[in-house]
Amino acid sequence: MEQTWRQARGAFAAIAAPPLVWLLLFFLVPLGVIWAYSFGENVGPITIDLTGTFANYMRALEPLYLGIFGKSVIVAGVTTLLCLLVGFPVALAIAFASPRMKAWLLLLIMLPFWTNLLIRTFALIAVLREQGYVNFGIEWFWNLASSARELVGMAPLGDYEPLTLLYNNAAVIVGLVYVHLPFMVLPLYSALDRMDRSLMEASLDLGAGHLRTILLVVVPLAAPGIASGVLITFIPALGSYLTPDLLGGTDSQMIANVIERQFKKANDWPFGAALSFLLMYLTFFAIAAQALIQRKPGRR
Repeated sequence: MEQTWRQARGAFAAIAAPPLVWLLLFFLVPLGVIWAYSFGENVGPITIDLTGTFANYMRALEPLYLGIFGKSVIVAGVTTLLCLLVGFPVALAIAFASPRMKAWLLLLIMLPFWTNLLIRTFALIAVLREQGYVNFGIEWFWNLASSARELVGMAPLGDYEPLTLLYNNAAVIVGLVYVHLPFMVLPLYSALDRMDRSLMEASLDLGAGHLRTILLVVVPLAAPGIASGVLITFIPALGSYLTPDLLGGTDSQMIANVIERQFKKANDWPFGAALSFLLMYLTFFAIAAQALIQRKPGRR
């Protein structure tokens, strides 16, 4: 006879207690301390007085920091959109691949997780820098075109000037897409793989083209996967620190970089804590919005 957890509370408590204690001691308590710091003020080099002030939150709402918040939201939004546009065809191809090929394609998608993020970011720097592989490839084609012009009697092209592909907002977005693309592909694949393919066949049999079938049949059926992919891509991109720090310039910093400077260089933990929790509140809002979108009509 199958027992519920209510009928075996002792065993359930024994299993649940260690992770709950771990969660309490190493997540909730430190989070509560930082939350308390957001209502304090510095009274010394290493002393924080918990006065209950809202001055840190009011400072965080100044135009300078609101602008950085807004820019971070835009960059994360563009990153999420690009990941969706690139990831949807990839997930669709994996879902319709043969079982053997599907396993290899999924392995390729998950392969970046086996490499440290710092190493992957430096590898991207090697690709995008002025002496990197992108500029090297463009320069090769440039010289080839210049030689071809000489052969037909035209004036050769001038010397190739390397493109500046690093230390700007575009480089940050490219880096964020590169890092977060697997987070979009995997939920999309999960939704597409469970899709009832007979609906697609019926749409094609009734005269709808492939593009129309994808837009009107596949996309609505994959909506839960799209919503999950958007959420788990947007939130990490919004709080990304390493990629903007290494690939962005002085005008490409995001809110996570500002928070890091408050805790380290400025030594202003109360203000850094306030910025951190404003970012967390924004994350909670995104999760709540996603839950409302996914809630079926009539469900309470």
